Amino acid sequence: MTDNNNILEKLDGLVARFEEVSTLITDPAVIADQKRYVKLTKEYKELDDLMKARKEYIQTLANIDEAKDILSNESDTEMREMAKEELDKSQERLPELEEEIKLLLVPADPQDSKNAILEIRGGTGGDEAAIFAGDLFRMYAKFCETKGWKLEVSSANEGAAGGYKEIICSVTGDNVYGTMKYESGVHRVQRVPATETQGRVHTSAASVAVLPEAEEFDVVINEGEIKWDTFRSGGAGGQNVNKVESGVRLRYIWKNPNTGVAEEILIECTETRDQPKNKERALARLRTFIYDKEHQKYVDDIASKRKTMVSTGDRSAKIRTYNYPQGRITDHRINYTIYNLAAFMDGDIQECIDKLTVAENTERLKESEL
Repeated sequence: MTDNNNILEKLDGLVARFEEVSTLITDPAVIADQKRYVKLTKEYKELDDLMKARKEYIQTLANIDEAKDILSNESDTEMREMAKEELDKSQERLPELEEEIKLLLVPADPQDSKNAILEIRGGTGGDEAAIFAGDLFRMYAKFCETKGWKLEVSSANEGAAGGYKEIICSVTGDNVYGTMKYESGVHRVQRVPATETQGRVHTSAASVAVLPEAEEFDVVINEGEIKWDTFRSGGAGGQNVNKVESGVRLRYIWKNPNTGVAEEILIECTETRDQPKNKERALARLRTFIYDKEHQKYVDDIASKRKTMVSTGDRSAKIRTYNYPQGRITDHRINYTIYNLAAFMDGDIQECIDKLTVAENTERLKESEL
């Protein structure tokens, strides 16, 4: 029963805060302060989930007591039968509910609900690495499609034999960063490259970085200090492309608060033929770049405390191997191996992400000693 009391105490302690937040989010002064309002509505949603779970938990405990009471004092067979059924059902639900509540009580990573910037770069292995980076991009594009997320490419540098030396895109949708963050790291491929004449298996790699997209109020940028240039976009695209200066280049001097060193950031955007749209996207990338740099310290702190490699900020860690001759995929962080490479490369990666999420949640529960 101590476990029950412990969980109930924790939940009861949140009731007053839930009521306070419920009142605050209807206050005009709070609504006017957009940054605070967004933060509070998020907290309200999290607390609301906990209050619903608390209600069900109290009800389940009451059902168990009532059923036990009937079984020890009632002689009517039908009543006893119903009580026995209720007792079994409630006792089965109780431990599931406790696990759900424990996870809800572990503070979620505040970044999880954000959109993400996805960067894929071909690593060691020349042309073959670029081809593999292209395969990974296609895999993520298909995955985003199944989730109903919107993926937009903001810049791409194609490889000589196909694929990409580097491709950067933004992904918008529900809980994107919380799902995709497990993909950050080095992905290694073992296969006979299309460029190989002798039929030998080569190993090459591509690196993936998933960054939480910064919202406007996450990062302070002095827009007056941004230097903008425009230029004509190159490449195919008919009459319009080379005549109109739709490409934009942004230069911004930023002082890194972690090191105190000022550095120049240079971002180009040529995605659309609409210059204002390109400007908007370049600004979004600048925000995310600065946010990522400022947060790297925070990420490193988390990583150093974490015992698992599940979602650390270490982008140089080899996280997964794709072995084509054997049709095998291995995720090295959780020793997870499956033999459905074709489906996986077609975007069927949810099961692997689920297993990584479970591993991380287990770790977080241990840390919070619930």
